[in-house]
Amino acid sequence: MDNKPVSYHFDSEKEEDTYRLARELTRLFVPGTVIGLDGDLGAGKTTFSKAVGQALEVQETVNSPTFTIIKEYEGRTMPFYHMDVYRITQEEAEDMGLDDYFYGDGVTLVEWASIIGGILPEEHLSVYIENTGWTARRFHLAPAGAIYEKWCSVLKEQGTIHDKCIEA
Repeated sequence: MDNKPVSYHFDSEKEEDTYRLARELTRLFVPGTVIGLDGDLGAGKTTFSKAVGQALEVQETVNSPTFTIIKEYEGRTMPFYHMDVYRITQEEAEDMGLDDYFYGDGVTLVEWASIIGGILPEEHLSVYIENTGWTARRFHLAPAGAIYEKWCSVLKEQGTIHDKCIEA
């Protein structure tokens, strides 16, 4: 996991585990939450995004905004802004005003977040998804900021995520 040497982790053996992690995280969300999501192609970024949408009780189908860059959904308690920045540069993201979403009244989840890392808020939660088997994944959660560190501590106390681990 580049540029994030210390993280918490969650092991998912099947898709249902990914949905469980999303539900547990979503319970902690507040307006202005920013989740930066990275991982290889096919690692499960869009699956995790769908799981977050379901946990936020979005009624529409959540799918990848690869060509539209951003999709806005209305969740039960707050809006859900789902971005996929794979096909744009940081400069284009700045010109599009994507950073305006980060300080709004909803939750922003950015797939391929490392591409626009320079405009992400200083405080956010980075999630890197690693393929560890046919259906198995390891989620690395790296909190930046007190609120996200607290969330990870809460999830660790609940047994949802595991102790910090040092990446090689």
